Amino acid sequence: MERIIGLDLGSKTCGVSVSDSSRFIARALKTIRFESDDYDDCFDQILELLDQEKIKEVVLGLPKHMNGDIGERGQLSIDFANELEKEGITCHLWDERLTTVSAERLLISGDVSRKKRKKIIDQMAAVEILQSYLDRQRNGG
Repeated sequence: MERIIGLDLGSKTCGVSVSDSSRFIARALKTIRFESDDYDDCFDQILELLDQEKIKEVVLGLPKHMNGDIGERGQLSIDFANELEKEGITCHLWDERLTTVSAERLLISGDVSRKKRKKIIDQMAAVEILQSYLDRQRNGG
């Protein structure tokens, strides 16, 4: 199997995670930084990364309201996914509710300093998104 990348798209950063080739484990890869709401720059950086890593499949976090509705942030992710698909990238939207909260709890329990957490929280959220997708696929989801 080929590796797959997970993305946690924010307004200034995009956390990136990557699976192993067996698609069993997700790990943090990097945080892409861009000017506030400059999704074109973010998109270009992601395409470059996908090309470098020779990856053609992405799991993109889909932010939803707690009641399941799609808001403005969710629509941005849907549009971003559509643009990736136009580039020949298979993109799976994945409900990301509470992934940042979960990642934050994990980092706190690991006694990671606030300063360090701020630098890696987006990557950890991307790991949570990708790992939950991988687990669901493996368990017949």
